[in-house]
Amino acid sequence: MSPCAQLVWLDPPSAQSGFPFPSCTQSKGERGRAAAAAAMWPPDPEPDPDREPAGRSQPHAALPGLRALLPARAFLCSLKGRLLLAETGLSFITFVCYVASSASAFLTAPLLEFLLALCFLFADAMQLNDKWQGLCWPMMDFLRCVTAALIYFAISITAVAKYSDGASKAAGVFGFFATIVFAIDFYLIFNDVAKFLKQGDSADETAADKAEEENSDSDSD
Repeated sequence: MSPCAQLVWLDPPSAQSGFPFPSCTQSKGERGRAAAAAAMWPPDPEPDPDREPAGRSQPHAALPGLRALLPARAFLCSLKGRLLLAETGLSFITFVCYVASSASAFLTAPLLEFLLALCFLFADAMQLNDKWQGLCWPMMDFLRCVTAALIYFAISITAVAKYSDGASKAAGVFGFFATIVFAIDFYLIFNDVAKFLKQGDSADETAADKAEEENSDSDSD
């Protein structure tokens, strides 16, 4: 096969790749320049469609760190979690209503109850009561709910009776709802504490009975 025929076989790749290859009609100088250009500027590789750009960050990379600070869904679906969420939301709404009303002297109470409910919500969600067992969490929660129910009941009656603007009336209504929620919460806490104390008394009684039986057996021997 002649050199010209061999060069003709190189024409189809040149059409596909976009770089000039020598043909029969080109001179030696043109063929040399075309070969040098093809060697200096090779064709760009095709991008991989499955590969993501290096600058794009993974959206799920920061999720585990944020989820560690959020309450667990199981706790939020429980009765205690729903009560704490209701106490937090009602306290915040009542605080906003008192800010916009003429009874702004009462805004300190819902603000404090909102912060306390938020703290107990975070503590129960992070299970801090199990980590810090030196603090009497049930008693603290019980006192918080009792005082909140009494305070909300008192200021709600005052806001509804003495003030005629709509914001004060709304604050009193939401205060009554908050009173009911806090009353339910401290009632449930009281039942749990009473059951715990009864179990402790029954355990002490069984231990005392066993000790008396052992003493009676040793005396009979």
